[in-house]
Amino acid sequence: MDHFQLRDGVLHAEDVPLPRVAEEVGTPLYVYSRATLVRHARVFRDALSELKDPHIAFAVKSNPNLAVLRVLANEGYGADVVSGGELTRALKAGMKPEDIVFSGVGKTHAELQHGIEAGIGQFNIESEEEGYELAAIARRFGVKAACALRVNPDVDARTHEKISTGKRENKFGVPLDRAAEIYTGLASEDGLDMRGIAVHIGSQLADLEPLETAFGKVGALIAELREGGCSVTHADLGGGLGVPYKAGEELPAPAEYGKMVARVTKDWDVRLMFEPGRVIAGNAGVLLTKVIRVKRGIERPFVVVDAAMNDLARPAMYGAWHDFDAVEPTGEKTVAHIVGPICETGDTFAMDRECDVLGAGDLAVFRTAGAYGATMASSYNSRGFVAEVLVDGYKFAVVADRIAAGAIMDAEQVPDWLQD
Repeated sequence: MDHFQLRDGVLHAEDVPLPRVAEEVGTPLYVYSRATLVRHARVFRDALSELKDPHIAFAVKSNPNLAVLRVLANEGYGADVVSGGELTRALKAGMKPEDIVFSGVGKTHAELQHGIEAGIGQFNIESEEEGYELAAIARRFGVKAACALRVNPDVDARTHEKISTGKRENKFGVPLDRAAEIYTGLASEDGLDMRGIAVHIGSQLADLEPLETAFGKVGALIAELREGGCSVTHADLGGGLGVPYKAGEELPAPAEYGKMVARVTKDWDVRLMFEPGRVIAGNAGVLLTKVIRVKRGIERPFVVVDAAMNDLARPAMYGAWHDFDAVEPTGEKTVAHIVGPICETGDTFAMDRECDVLGAGDLAVFRTAGAYGATMASSYNSRGFVAEVLVDGYKFAVVADRIAAGAIMDAEQVPDWLQD
């Protein structure tokens, strides 16, 4: 459920009509619903009610907007970060350092040191080499860094190949067959507090079976480590639960996921950790756009909108589906191609899509755009960055200013030796 609904023929975000937002802020524009964020955060937490004291860290990469993070911080969520920049954002948004988990395969020396200095709760180590480097940094600071070792369980998540992270050929984690050896070696390092195992096999999972398979392998590894004399007190099960992008699509609910986790992990005797992202933020946002014109095509008309692949990359990058709806639908339908203005054939949101009849100047939304939307934007074709708005009941605020192409150009310089 989300809070983007038609009222008297006009699409609203909570109690705010979207034409009002477009008039005051312009388009294209991301619009987030605080009520939806809060609801999804609570639904996910409730789904884990059978577990003892689970740790929930929002995957900041899915939506790093400071206002969005503050909403989730107020709900008691920590942060799963994958860069120094995300760590800085999480702290600024009010996430407690001890509730921050630093993941990612390519943490630099400076980022590892940043995490130590900030006093974060856990590093998810992605390689043997990273572990020894972190140990040396921690010793220099006179501390022990709490760590989990991320394993690659060689499980196909059955999602898009570019967001699958748990197969043997993927870059993430250490091979399962070497995990016990690596964990044991790192546990002997003075600067490390090796306390757990981490796993994450991919994003937008539509089936719980791959997750259950991966978790089963983690459980066996924990037992093996304990038999070898190692301490294991935590298990980070990652995120990846999918959300419906098409109206009427059925995916596993958080409650189903929670029951599966409780059943599979009942004998582990660890504190379980989770990194939800899309399942919290996905349906909490839309990309509001305006039709530039409708162009006659050979077989179908092209609905050309002012949003583009630089604003919402998922369709061009993954062939992803986003429902496309008129803000003020008339009830009349057509079949059209939905495209943006960028000089790339890939700047196509949908082909042969049944949609509302629209004309120049009409408003429409791409739904389920609250995750992996603005965060993946670029300035391609010298376009600026879209603004972002957060709605709360009858009020709304701009929570990320529109960055004009000129402002981006102001950061560039032509060297003296190129001047006339």
